[in-house]
Amino acid sequence: MNSNPVFRASLVWGATITAAIAILGGAIGLIVDGPRGMISGLLGAVVALVFLSVTAVSILLANRKAGSDLFVPIFFASVMGGWLVKFIVFLVLAWLMKQQPWVNDTIFFLSVIAGVVGSLVVDGFVAAKVRVANASDVTLPGEQNDEK
Repeated sequence: MNSNPVFRASLVWGATITAAIAILGGAIGLIVDGPRGMISGLLGAVVALVFLSVTAVSILLANRKAGSDLFVPIFFASVMGGWLVKFIVFLVLAWLMKQQPWVNDTIFFLSVIAGVVGSLVVDGFVAAKVRVANASDVTLPGEQNDEK
């Protein structure tokens, strides 16, 4: 048993919350700044979804090597590599978006922040609700042991 159900549920719920943020951010952006605001709200939600799902996807891919001698190095390399790539790409993307005349900086920023907060709420909810066994092959007192 591994953490795959937790991260799969996190991705599904995260995509659902991000879709709601995209609709809400796009609508508010349209009202506040017309098509420019709508594009900024939608783009902010998409950026949040992509960046926040990189960690879950990297862990799901690393879990394919579970049981291998190289699992721990592969796991940490994929997670830390994903974080490093996200950090660098985010800085470059934020700098590029700041210079675009078709992006409303405030709406874009608020949409990204809403996506991050929504993802944190989803991750907390999923971690609280999805159960992963801490140990396997354990017989508790009072349970039948079929190996006798």
